[in-house]
Amino acid sequence: MTIEEAQKQVDEWINTTGVRYFSELTNMAILTEEVGEVARIMSRKYGEQSFKESDKEVDLGDEMADVLWVLLCLANQTGIDLNKAFERNFEKKNKRDKDRHKNNEKLK
Repeated sequence: MTIEEAQKQVDEWINTTGVRYFSELTNMAILTEEVGEVARIMSRKYGEQSFKESDKEVDLGDEMADVLWVLLCLANQTGIDLNKAFERNFEKKNKRDKDRHKNNEKLK
């Protein structure tokens, strides 16, 4: 599935099953909450924190998909074509960071 297809699929789901989009500010709060859930899993799986019993069955991929879902909602609501935005972002990084990381002593 492409980013464009994902945006369309989310929009279709929201407008049929989901009834309507939450407000942009509500979705921003939801995005923050979802990113926090990813952070909780990462800190327990790859960091020093230990899992609570209630966290042992969590699915990192599912939580990342929740983040993507809300991000796609926000893009749809604000008229952002994420495919085009991502391509422009990649061009920016290729131009700006062409040699930046290669010359970073910390990464050697």
